[in-house]
Order: sequence, then structure tokens, then C-alpha cells
Amino acid sequence: MSAPENFQEIYTDELKDLWSANDQMNRLLKKITSKASDPELKEMLTKSQAGISAHTDVLKELIAGQDEKVSKEHCKGMEGLVTEATKHIIEEGPKKGPLLDVVIIAQYQRMSHYGIAGFGTAAAYAKALGLKDDNKRLRDATKEIYGGDEYMTKLAETSVNIQAEES
Repeated sequence: MSAPENFQEIYTDELKDLWSANDQMNRLLKKITSKASDPELKEMLTKSQAGISAHTDVLKELIAGQDEKVSKEHCKGMEGLVTEATKHIIEEGPKKGPLLDVVIIAQYQRMSHYGIAGFGTAAAYAKALGLKDDNKRLRDATKEIYGGDEYMTKLAETSVNIQAEES
């Protein structure tokens, strides 16, 4: 990627970066979903994969709408978060049960927070550029990601953390 020369290019670069971030998170979720023991957690991880795929489709459409080559730019930020999650969940984490579920939720939320920040930023860029439809679609995605994060907090506080403490 060359240095962006205008705000439009910064916006498009953000979309391409988010596409890469989504792909990386989705690949990890596919690996870890079966490791979750809590049925609600497992269901949420599965739903999240579908949501991430839908958000990726939105990103591709928005990139195409900017008369840009529909491609992604490798997201090093999510790469770091996925590396960290892999370490804590797959390589060095608890092998199964409520303790692993606690770790899965924590790592999921870290990655989700990155998505909230990225989609929110892209929405703000779209608004500043006068791209009303882009802004709405990106705000909607941000709200969905935030909703997933809130659900994970509720699941942790009302069930998973309690089970982990008792184990």
C-alpha cells in the first residue's frame, strides 16, 4: 500500500484493512468454536461467524462502490490479536471446560473491540465524505458487533465466569 493521497483513499484503505481483520478473526473462530463447552457460547461463536461474513460482504460492496479494486490489505493489528488469542486458547490455555470458555470470551471481546473501533472509524469517514448509505451500513455493522460484545459480557457475568469460579 502506498501512502494515501486524500481522505477518500484513507477511507478505502480502512475498508480493505477491515476486510482482512474480519477474515483473520473468522478463521480463528472456525478453529475455536468446537472447543467451547458452554452451549450458548458455542452458539454465539457460530452466529458471529455468519455475522462477520455478512460484514465482509458489506465491505466488499463498499470498496467496489469506490471504483477501487476489490481487494484487502493485510491487517497487522488483527494479526496480533489473533496470535495472542491462539496462544491463550489453543497453545497454552486450559484444555477444556469453563476455564477455557472464560479465555475464549476474553479473546473474542478483544478482537470485537478492534472491529468496533474500525467499523466506527470507517462510518465516521463515510459520513465526512458524504457517503450516507456507506455510513448507515457501517454504523449498522458497528451496532451488530457491539451487540455481540454486550452479549458476551452478559454470558460471562451470568454464567461462564461463575462456572469457572466453581471449577
